[in-house]
Amino acid sequence: MGISLDGLASGLDTTELITKLMSIEAAPRTLLNANRQKANVALTDFQGLNTALARLLEQATTATKPSAIARFTTTSSDASVSVTAGEGAATGGIDLTVTRVASAHVMVSAAMPTWPGSPPVLTVVRPDGTRSQVVATGDSVAEIARAVNNAELGITATRIQAGTDASGQPLYRLQFASTETGADAAFRVYQGSAADLDAGTAVDLQSVAGAALVRQGQDAAVTLWAGTPAAQEVTSASNTFDDLLPGVDVTVSKPTADPVSITVGADVKASSEAASAFLDEVRKILTFITQKSATTKTTDAEGNAITAVGSFTSDSNVRTLRQALVAAIQAPVDGASLAPFGISFSKEGELEFDAEKFQAAMAAEPAKVQAAFGTIAGRVAEVADRYSDKYDGLLTKQIESRQSLIKDMDDQITNWGRRLEQREAELRRTYAALEVALSTMNAQSDYLASQLAGLPSWTPRTEK
Repeated sequence: MGISLDGLASGLDTTELITKLMSIEAAPRTLLNANRQKANVALTDFQGLNTALARLLEQATTATKPSAIARFTTTSSDASVSVTAGEGAATGGIDLTVTRVASAHVMVSAAMPTWPGSPPVLTVVRPDGTRSQVVATGDSVAEIARAVNNAELGITATRIQAGTDASGQPLYRLQFASTETGADAAFRVYQGSAADLDAGTAVDLQSVAGAALVRQGQDAAVTLWAGTPAAQEVTSASNTFDDLLPGVDVTVSKPTADPVSITVGADVKASSEAASAFLDEVRKILTFITQKSATTKTTDAEGNAITAVGSFTSDSNVRTLRQALVAAIQAPVDGASLAPFGISFSKEGELEFDAEKFQAAMAAEPAKVQAAFGTIAGRVAEVADRYSDKYDGLLTKQIESRQSLIKDMDDQITNWGRRLEQREAELRRTYAALEVALSTMNAQSDYLASQLAGLPSWTPRTEK
């Protein structure tokens, strides 16, 4: 058996006794820890709700635009012409003939061992007369190419091997290419400075024997209503035309001999899906509030009833938020119910969306449905902003208050820790002193008993 030093004099199990006493002393801190844990769970739920509202605000703001849920189908009679409908698009169509596609400007210099002329300077001239002068650090062809590329002129220069001259010296060409397509991206490169250009002494590299224009920079062009008195040519610096039809991008890849028909039609199914996706975000928030407002009843291992309340139970701020979101969706628009558009609430308070009704309404009155949906989105955005604004939001301020409360609990728990450490030390000193006192008294008692036992015995004398 092990030797216990507890209660050597008193016979008490002082370690267990102090542990039990400290357990009683620590009851307030235990309760405070439990309350802090609950407060932390609630804070997490409030922060989650606030984050969801901020996300909803962003989506609702986008959904307030008149054509936010408008979706379209596009067709083209020729695969070389692609059509994409975006924001602001409308149903319609047009015939066009692609007369040319856009191209970048490319020219190549004559073969040269090094840059002809000193200092190594060249001047780039644009179609509008704009000049850009480039000075290289050396006269090698590689340094000229590097200087052009570093100048960020929208032109790339590439050194290309071109064999050797009669003496065996390596020759190189410089290929200059615009980084963008279109007529405005064209250029001419001159050997010499801008002053040389003014003096007429600069050399046009393209005019040197052996140089060549590889490809002229040009705009893409399409002809509308070709072959009719209304024929009209439209050009674009790139192969994409973004102004032929409202909100529609038309991209061409090659010339066409015959007219190409492009059409844009309403896609009510995709519009329904867009509306449903937005309402789903509102539904998720309402469901989250319901779940976190519920009171659950369970039993522990001994069969005792346990009632657990949700983070939002009895919270008037969250209850008002839920009512505001429901009203934003449910309230009439221009005095009319949204039920004909497939948007309603069930008897149980669940947000419902009837895709078939919505699609039918979009097909019959697209402008009216889009305007009504934009109104709903605007009301939802106002509610979300009022509660989730990062400075003045009602939920934001509530979260800040809860964070402050938790911080105060943390401070109290820390103070309780120090207080309990001091109390335990006092108890240990007290019981240690008790043991010492009892030990001393026991020693004194033993001493007196031994002294008394050593006294001579005395027998009284009997008279005869």
